[in-house]
Amino acid sequence: MSARDLLILGSASAVPTKNRNHNGYLLRFDGRGLLFDPGEGTQRQLIRAGAAANDVHWICVTHFHGDHCLGVPGMVQRIARDGVAHRVDAAFPASGAVYWERLRHATAFHDTDVIHEQPLSGEVTALDTGDAPFSLVARRLSHPVEAYGYRLAEPDGVTMLPAELTRRGVRGPLVRRLQDEGQVIAPDGTTVTLAECSVPRPGQKVAFVMDTRLCDAVLELADGVDMLVIESTFLDEETDLATAHGHLTAGQAGKVAAEAGVRLLVLTHFSERYRQEDEPRFLEQAAAAFGGEIVLVHDLDRVPLPPRRRS
Repeated sequence: MSARDLLILGSASAVPTKNRNHNGYLLRFDGRGLLFDPGEGTQRQLIRAGAAANDVHWICVTHFHGDHCLGVPGMVQRIARDGVAHRVDAAFPASGAVYWERLRHATAFHDTDVIHEQPLSGEVTALDTGDAPFSLVARRLSHPVEAYGYRLAEPDGVTMLPAELTRRGVRGPLVRRLQDEGQVIAPDGTTVTLAECSVPRPGQKVAFVMDTRLCDAVLELADGVDMLVIESTFLDEETDLATAHGHLTAGQAGKVAAEAGVRLLVLTHFSERYRQEDEPRFLEQAAAAFGGEIVLVHDLDRVPLPPRRRS
């Protein structure tokens, strides 16, 4: 199976720092790469992380503040320059189409025709993912400009039980037929069902939530996910400031994770006002509400998806 992990290309908020680049997150899922919020410098960070333009199949922009989209020109031009042949879908708020066009065609270059635009409008948008092994849904968040969060979901499946297949004499092509049709006739003439030879396998789910106040959509996106990548711009002492500017605190991120039943909480998008010695406080405040695993990311980190849930 191909990698299922998250590459952190940048983890600052509005202003990059010496240690944190503007936003940028490459989610790799079974050979498909989803690049979320490519901020300024993303093209170089991608190289430093050991990835390439050919690894990108989606560019997903949550909103058109610069720290979430100023890397679009470089990424589009790199996709063109490297001759990426596969389709690259681009999702972004339709209300910001004028900004997308400016970014998409920011300078003169030999253009590419592989970019396929999927503008987002309304409260919920189900995106066309073609033959990808997942669905992708965007939900409207609460921010001063129109912003969306994303939820990737793999369909539920089953795990075959080799001992049960052997006991019932189901082998070779019969196994595939059993998976496709739900039942087969075994060599001894008995009917064998899929339920007898398998156990449910929940699909993996990932949510990506950037700039927003607390709202119903945040919990809907995060509900039951294996990994929640969420902004943690401020510490709890600045809750009023966070709310006024349409952001979350570390403690609020922890409460979302706890209420939504998240498995792995990934904190990112930190204000430049904080120093490295403040990082333990982000973890402490999130952990006060959420007892599960928490990762406070740094640029060029690789965060694996947790192992599959057991049914």
